[in-house]
Amino acid sequence: MLIPIAINSLLVTFAVVIHHEVLNTLFWVGQKWQLRRNIGVLIGVFGTLIAHVLEIWMFAVGYYVMFHSPLFGTLEGNFNGSLQDCIYFSFTTYTSLGLGDIEPHGTLRFTVGLEALTGLVLITWSASFLFLKMQRYWAEDLGE
Repeated sequence: MLIPIAINSLLVTFAVVIHHEVLNTLFWVGQKWQLRRNIGVLIGVFGTLIAHVLEIWMFAVGYYVMFHSPLFGTLEGNFNGSLQDCIYFSFTTYTSLGLGDIEPHGTLRFTVGLEALTGLVLITWSASFLFLKMQRYWAEDLGE
């Protein structure tokens, strides 16, 4: 059980660090570059989307590696073990969409739960970041 805990810890840690660094970079870009408001918002939205996709792909690679090892359990259902299926499964898990066409068994269930929780936290973090960015623009429009 120590190996799955270590892998899960690394996946969550890397996802949070990626997200932190992307948001930090987006904040820095917003401070240093004098961009039109609409361009700044678009950069913020696309930047956070890129961060989420990177994190989802990272979890997908984790699923791919763990699925092809006998130590972690399996994924069953509409799933053939390809990286493409792992990416699809990771997208539905990260976003908590959970279509139910792929079912985890064994210790992979813990990775699935942690990815869903991580996705919820990081999506919320992105929403807060973008809200604060928009709030600043709204304050400028109102002359505050």
